[in-house]
Amino acid sequence: MNLTILDGGMGRELQRSGAPFRQPEWSALALIEAPEAVTRAHQSFVAAGAKIITTNSYALVPFHIGEARFAAQGQALAALAGRLAREVAEQSSGVRVAGSLPPLFGSYRPDLFDPDRAVGQLAPLICGLSPYVDLWLAETLSATSEAQAVALALGDDARPRWYSFTLRDDADAHRTAPRLRSGESIEKATAVAIAGRADALLFNCSQPEVMASAVQQARAAIVAAGVNLAVGVYANAFPPQKEEAAANEDLLPLRADLDPPGYLAWARKWLDAGASIIGGCCGIGPEHIAEIAAGLLPPSSSPAPPAPSLRP
Repeated sequence: MNLTILDGGMGRELQRSGAPFRQPEWSALALIEAPEAVTRAHQSFVAAGAKIITTNSYALVPFHIGEARFAAQGQALAALAGRLAREVAEQSSGVRVAGSLPPLFGSYRPDLFDPDRAVGQLAPLICGLSPYVDLWLAETLSATSEAQAVALALGDDARPRWYSFTLRDDADAHRTAPRLRSGESIEKATAVAIAGRADALLFNCSQPEVMASAVQQARAAIVAAGVNLAVGVYANAFPPQKEEAAANEDLLPLRADLDPPGYLAWARKWLDAGASIIGGCCGIGPEHIAEIAAGLLPPSSSPAPPAPSLRP
């Protein structure tokens, strides 16, 4: 099986590097005030072995930058995020750019999703990113309705579409059948992704423990549907959240057991379960990506170890 290595979590990497970082702007603040820090973060992930880098557009929504700034600058900021990623990709062989299409009304909050406003809010992001991206990554989707809105907003765009869903990860979630944060099944998510012309189905921003069974269920649903769809995982590194919590409300502590070797151990399980795309979400940095590349790729394709970080 060919393995594609994604990058890791942009927000945490910016914060650790000393870039401007605070709520409510989150990772958008560096894009606005210090875009060179975004470039350095992309370069760090590429040096670690990532072959897909994701545009820093996750926080370019009114939830983070406010309604007025989004209306006035949303498309221009999305274009800047796309351009920065494209410039880094063109400096390296075989690196592609994924255009991040984020949750529009708050991560982990399917109850706040507004389908009547969704396409209008996606439009400036898609327009700004479009000249620079190789594929679309709709990520941290809590409900299938969010994926349907992305499919509608993308219209006839022919580039690959990757839909990535976030899963319930409360204390008991890994003991039961995996489900989206909306409560919907993996089978329904798979069907909606296929209907939305997906090229890949992923699971992200959830605990490592819930991912392998989700991959297995997705693979079974894909086989049953008779389609060819890649499956991927990029988990987060912070503890399970309360059901009513929204991601990125606070800078949460990270799990000590999810250091690079610990994360690699989980990545091996996802690979065994059928994942062919693996990266990291919140709290997973270049050092984790380097560990995955060194541990899972053939020696001839593994990158040289990245230079020591200059992070404080």
